Amino acid sequence: MKGVSSRRGEQSLMKDATTGKKSKRTKHGTDWDRVLGASDAEVRAEIESDPDAHPTNEEFWKDAKVVLPRRKAVVTMRLDAEVLEWFRLQPGYQTRINAILRTYMKAHENHHTV
Repeated sequence: MKGVSSRRGEQSLMKDATTGKKSKRTKHGTDWDRVLGASDAEVRAEIESDPDAHPTNEEFWKDAKVVLPRRKAVVTMRLDAEVLEWFRLQPGYQTRINAILRTYMKAHENHHTV
């Protein structure tokens, strides 16, 4: 509703007024040119300055186990067309549907009757 004001049919003068300042819109995502152009030393310095990055050692990994994902079963299921269309708008929609169904299953594990 661009240009809406309190008076019907009249454009708000404040809505579109400019301040002369440029918007500071932040870019989202990875700056791959910067990453690919960084030296190993620069990458190491970035990692070491990250408060969320914690170095690991052999002690950390000594009890680690490789856990392979279970095989997915292929099924044919009837879904409402608009539900499927909505999920397909998102990348990884099948994984998302599976996660939602798993969450529902976990929430109802104690209520399972055969």
